[in-house]
Amino acid sequence: MRKTSTTLALAALLVTISATHKVLAAEKPSDDPMLRALQTELDREKAQLLLPDMQRPYFIEYHLDDIDSYEAVANYGALTLEQANHQRIVRVSVRVGDYTSDSSTARGEGVVQLAPKDDNPLALRYALWTATDEAYKNALRSYAAKQAALKRFQAPPTEKDFSPAKPITHIDPLVKMDLDRNLWKKRIVEASGLYASDPEVRSFAADVQHSIATLRAAAINRYLVNTEGTVVRQGYSSYNAAVSVGGQAADGMRLGRDNGTIATSAKDLESAAAFHQRVIDDLKSYEALRKAPVVSSEDYHGPVLFSGDAASDVMNRLFVPNVEADRPEMGTTARTQGAYTSSLHAPVLPEAFSVTDNPSLTTFNGQSIVGSYAIDEEGVPAQPVDIVVNGKLQNYLLGRSPIKDFPESNGHGRAAPAQPAHSHSGVVLFKSSQPLTGPALDAKLLSLAKEQGHDVYAVDTLGGELNPRLLFRVKADGTRELVRGAVFDELDVRTLRSDIIAAGDASTAYVSNSIGPIPQTTIAPSLLFSDIGVKRASEEQQKLPYYAAPPIDSK
Repeated sequence: MRKTSTTLALAALLVTISATHKVLAAEKPSDDPMLRALQTELDREKAQLLLPDMQRPYFIEYHLDDIDSYEAVANYGALTLEQANHQRIVRVSVRVGDYTSDSSTARGEGVVQLAPKDDNPLALRYALWTATDEAYKNALRSYAAKQAALKRFQAPPTEKDFSPAKPITHIDPLVKMDLDRNLWKKRIVEASGLYASDPEVRSFAADVQHSIATLRAAAINRYLVNTEGTVVRQGYSSYNAAVSVGGQAADGMRLGRDNGTIATSAKDLESAAAFHQRVIDDLKSYEALRKAPVVSSEDYHGPVLFSGDAASDVMNRLFVPNVEADRPEMGTTARTQGAYTSSLHAPVLPEAFSVTDNPSLTTFNGQSIVGSYAIDEEGVPAQPVDIVVNGKLQNYLLGRSPIKDFPESNGHGRAAPAQPAHSHSGVVLFKSSQPLTGPALDAKLLSLAKEQGHDVYAVDTLGGELNPRLLFRVKADGTRELVRGAVFDELDVRTLRSDIIAAGDASTAYVSNSIGPIPQTTIAPSLLFSDIGVKRASEEQQKLPYYAAPPIDSK
């Protein structure tokens, strides 16, 4: 589901650490048996891990993820799935060589091992022992292969393989899932059956082919220790209540409405009344889509107004990945990978735009933000980064894998559970120095329709590959008509740079929370593009069901 993938969210305040070694909470590392076992085994391996005539590791890191998850799913007014799971996973990373050139690869180094679910220090240390042994042997092989490969290239790497980081100690309280499961099971069962029970929508129940409500929750405690002296324990939780309704139009076109709310605590999810109303609104808009005409077969190029919801999806797909700095392929002189590899100090957005990634931001307009965090998964304190200033790219988001001109991490080395860390965004906020109110944006769109002498478009929500789900054809007098079956053409990074002619203010901004596989938030205002292509999709329509739906009054 759009914006509702299953993993997890991080809510913590940014902590600035200036000292070399500083305890940020009253609890001591020795109070936690799992953390104590991690440190004890790390110290032993650091002292003893050396094969004869081979290099000793210069860096060892232990990650432990303690994952508590819950999921409940209801279909057609009945509970169809309920499951809870608890597991612990360790990832051991070993680096051979030195900070300048080591055994690391683009895939990331490390060995993953299941850890004991109970607080059994000896069992955890045995898991770490076998994983460390395997990771060390893998690192030796990788280092030899990498050094041989580097000899084939004339140009040496422009930056080190790994940037040093000051050791820190950061111990947060353990997080626990706080959820009334019986209440939410009742709520999603009722929600999934509203298509057939609520008088506002019951009349078209036979046209609803799927009606699903879900509740997902997770609480994760993450441990990190490494041979630099860093010790971190921090946790985060996420809660997601979502709805999916849909089916087919009379011509067989598949249509659907999928959305929900994401929060860092269950109390911040929608109330029962709001969740109920969300389902009713989705059912009504699905029925409106069924009856809506198919978009014109004539290709359109012209103004399109994107709501904050749609704009955040565009930015999250086209902009954000290109500022997450991935090291270039071995032997190349590129700064990074992606569309912005050669765009440093060049315009990537209109001059009025600024973009900041600020992981310390925990709320926006009163809404919970899931992408915030205090310490990244490489043990570096998170930092606010001004990515774009006056439309020009000034910075990339970096972990501890340096790139040309950026030798140090800015606290954006993030990892999914049991995965290696890579550069990743936290809370990305887009702003314009010349914002317009929502009504002013609408007025500007209508003025363009009058000026150009034809209808224009406005899109409320997107789905899939940035395809419009709720798209309106807008006449010069302000009349809107819902259409279906459209796709956008030539919506790309060049469009972001040259075709945005207006942006909304904070009242139009949308908080797009994503909880998997790495919690992330993008906040963007409504955007008016001057020239976007809109055309009819070429997908083949599906056949309708051969038989009518069961009568809703039957048992």
